[in-house]
Amino acid sequence: MISAHRQVLADVSGWLEQGKTGWLCTITRTWGSSPRPVGSWLAVSESGDWSGSVSGGCLEEDLLRRCVQDRPEFPQLLKYGITEGDRNRFQLPCGGQIHLLVEPLVPHRAIGHVRELERAMSLREAVYRQVCLTSGAMTVGICAHHRRGVENAPEMVTHYLAPECRLLLIGAGEVAHHVHDFATAADFSVTLCEPRATFADGWSYPHIPLVRELPDDLVVASFNDPAVGILALAHDPRIDDMGLLAALGSEAFYVGAMGSAKTSRDRRERLLSLGVSPADLARLHAPIGVNIPSKTPAEIAISIVADLIVARHRLRAAPPSL
Repeated sequence: MISAHRQVLADVSGWLEQGKTGWLCTITRTWGSSPRPVGSWLAVSESGDWSGSVSGGCLEEDLLRRCVQDRPEFPQLLKYGITEGDRNRFQLPCGGQIHLLVEPLVPHRAIGHVRELERAMSLREAVYRQVCLTSGAMTVGICAHHRRGVENAPEMVTHYLAPECRLLLIGAGEVAHHVHDFATAADFSVTLCEPRATFADGWSYPHIPLVRELPDDLVVASFNDPAVGILALAHDPRIDDMGLLAALGSEAFYVGAMGSAKTSRDRRERLLSLGVSPADLARLHAPIGVNIPSKTPAEIAISIVADLIVARHRLRAAPPSL
């Protein structure tokens, strides 16, 4: 699975390579109720193909018409929901407003820009793109934070694009199965690690790929950046602790372990005895998840993914710094 932004870029890149002009619609501001967050994209090709979403469907038809029929040649700022009639026409939620930047993507000018964005995002780099509202010039740069959002200036729009958040689940089981499905629906990229032959051989969910490496090796090699969450779900200290020792020394934005309050206390004592510092141990979410009376594997998974969404929001709400 790739993120929504990367899917839109892939589709736009395909249109440009075919010589088709496209338009990229970016939500720059919202007020009140909004079905999609700031920074969401809808791309439209000259032949009417589209990718992405900026609303629950209430604005897409109008934007498709504007792009395909009007074919704007310069960046435009559109405002929906300003008047009551506007809100009724487009069925926006009460009091909701959405402002969008609509910019043309002409093949000979935009293909390099789009490819540069694709390359940076495939390398999991945090980037920003700037669009000059007067000239239409587009630039890409690397930034040091994982914030997402849009900054609006009189003649410039800056869009911050952080890498999609990846999750490493340690331990195959019913909770891991449900965490994978719920987290994938919430736009996380998920990898399952299970080095124990008994559990790996009996894994019965072919739609969820399973990696048989040791979790500490996998964390060090591939899951050590600020857009990573690491979850110990094995219920086996031999496996969970191995992964947690590496995870708590990594840059991961979220480190959690499943277990009861007593299991979590014992785990903390064990990790301290293994050399984890109190500061690193304070990063551990254990018991994992939002504190709800969850009992079934699906309910536990919902509580875990809810906590991950909160943590991801905090990560992406960091102060801007180009």
